[in-house]
Amino acid sequence: MTQDIVIIGGGVAAFNAIKAIREIDKISNIHLVHNEPVYPYYRTRLTKSLFEDLDADRISLQRKEWYEQNNITVYLGKEAVSIDVKNNTVILNDGGRLEYSKLLLANGASNFKPNIEGIDKENVYTIRKFKDIQAIKSKSEDQKTILHIGGGIQNLEAAWAFCCHDKEVIIVEFMDRLMPRQLDDRASEILLNAVKSYNIKVLLSTEVIAIKGDEKVSAVIAKNRDSSEDSEGRQTIPCDMVIYSVGIRPNIKICENTDIQINMGVIVDEHMHTNIENVYAAGDIAEYCGRVGGLWTIAIEQGKTSGYNIVGKDVSYTGILPVTTINAFDLNIFSVGTITADSDTLSLVDDPDDGKSYKRIFIKDNIIIGAIVIGETKYNNILKKFVTDKINISEIYSKEITVNGLLEKLKSI
Repeated sequence: MTQDIVIIGGGVAAFNAIKAIREIDKISNIHLVHNEPVYPYYRTRLTKSLFEDLDADRISLQRKEWYEQNNITVYLGKEAVSIDVKNNTVILNDGGRLEYSKLLLANGASNFKPNIEGIDKENVYTIRKFKDIQAIKSKSEDQKTILHIGGGIQNLEAAWAFCCHDKEVIIVEFMDRLMPRQLDDRASEILLNAVKSYNIKVLLSTEVIAIKGDEKVSAVIAKNRDSSEDSEGRQTIPCDMVIYSVGIRPNIKICENTDIQINMGVIVDEHMHTNIENVYAAGDIAEYCGRVGGLWTIAIEQGKTSGYNIVGKDVSYTGILPVTTINAFDLNIFSVGTITADSDTLSLVDDPDDGKSYKRIFIKDNIIIGAIVIGETKYNNILKKFVTDKINISEIYSKEITVNGLLEKLKSI
């Protein structure tokens, strides 16, 4: 039976849902509503390619012809503004209406906009869409000092791009170290030292409380969180542009006046199924087991899972291992799985103290549960496999084994 499948969103979850659907169902009508004027693209390339000759075709997931060949009707630059779940209809911002047999919500998340005085001034940006990069590139040539609010992966990659483009860069991080969810204290220290070695100013445990300037940015007011009094620890930091990246919020507004169950995101089960029979959700908008994914790899897998289930193939999503890679400041950084230790966790460490390399492997019940590697990349895939597959290493593990000795022996299992 031919279905009308409407997919809201043009990210990697939507794209992989389409691929899964077309593996099984070649004839159902697929309608893709994408609120950007370009075809779905590698969002992770935005900060990595900040000052490259970045055009949409170079970073697109597939060319326009692929959508035509797979009979996908694409609505570029269109916004889905409401859903009528009783009449199975999506309403677009131009008044258009799309009727559906099945609906997939894959409209992702938006970067959280912090409640900071002056956040709406000219030359304040966040990076989420292709147009954001275009705007930043067009405005940054004449700007000298770029201040980043947030020291997570996206802002670190952007800071590195600006640094390589001969800009003065400042990073203000609310937490007491960089990338605390992905790195332990020592790895964060190595990263911090590498960042500072490029004459980048880093302020940890610091909060931006105001952005100053008449119309556009001239400075920010920042406060050290360890200061006991409000007047203490404040400083004025001159800058010409501000880029903030302090987390995401799922785009659930479209569901607020419907019977679709929402919390932080749209609540789904292991089939990416919502509480409405013919409505699914995947990617950054989906909340599974009380958590919103927020990672590229999670969106890919959830997209596949939703696509298969939409066309009747029973596939369950069981969760994806968090994996982080970043290549910046002359460091290759890899983190996978659980990188915190408790009383039952063994930890193997290799720290040459050269500022360029570091390894730590976390082992619990003879299973590698996480790893951090700075430097060489040749073991990253095998570590990811062992953590993902929960492979028992009791036959090769001993109290005397070193990190590098263990890594070499992993190849034999």
